[in-house]
Amino acid sequence: MGLSVVATDYSGKVFERINDPKNFLHKLLPPSDEESATILAKIDWYGDTYLNYLQMAQFLREWDRLAQRAETLEENELLHGVTLLANRCRKERTLLRFIGD
Repeated sequence: MGLSVVATDYSGKVFERINDPKNFLHKLLPPSDEESATILAKIDWYGDTYLNYLQMAQFLREWDRLAQRAETLEENELLHGVTLLANRCRKERTLLRFIGD
């Protein structure tokens, strides 16, 4: 099972969810042991990672670069869906949550 990505408020109410049942993100995201300042390298595969609206500008810059690595229509659709969630979080001042296995 891959990651799930949700837009949620600060009390945990989920507005939208995108699942990655084929585990595309595991192939596309940088490894978690990468020593860098990137947000994407800090996503926890086995736990939950929360990003707030203040982090969305940097997240979206990194996500756009990641999207260039997508090779299939399914990968592109998944990445586009997460982009929409991230933009919603930035606009509505909510959280983007990555839920690991």
